[in-house]
Amino acid sequence: QVQLVESGGGLVQPGGSLRLSCAPSENIFSIYAMGWYRQAPGKQRELVALIKNGGNTNYADSVKGRFTISRDNAKNTVYLQMNSLKPEDTAVFYCNAIFNGFVYWGQGTQVTVSS
Repeated sequence: QVQLVESGGGLVQPGGSLRLSCAPSENIFSIYAMGWYRQAPGKQRELVALIKNGGNTNYADSVKGRFTISRDNAKNTVYLQMNSLKPEDTAVFYCNAIFNGFVYWGQGTQVTVSS
């Protein structure tokens, strides 16, 4: 079992920035991949960004150039830096981890982009 503790969501104006954090209960080096997904009202959950153990990253086309996923090994934490936020980024963001062949989810954190 891996617990994922998320933080950093909130309300921000269009064009603003937020940083989400996700701290796993397992050593980050033992986790194959960690990522961020989001789910807007009435829509399916979608991948936003992913970082693998070796450091490779993947991004949804809609966030490329605006969002950056990173990992701080010393703090055992994965971050999602979100810049140039748009109203269409409004969603519940979920941290995700793949560990020993199983998928784990955080509780979700709300991100609202509105003026």
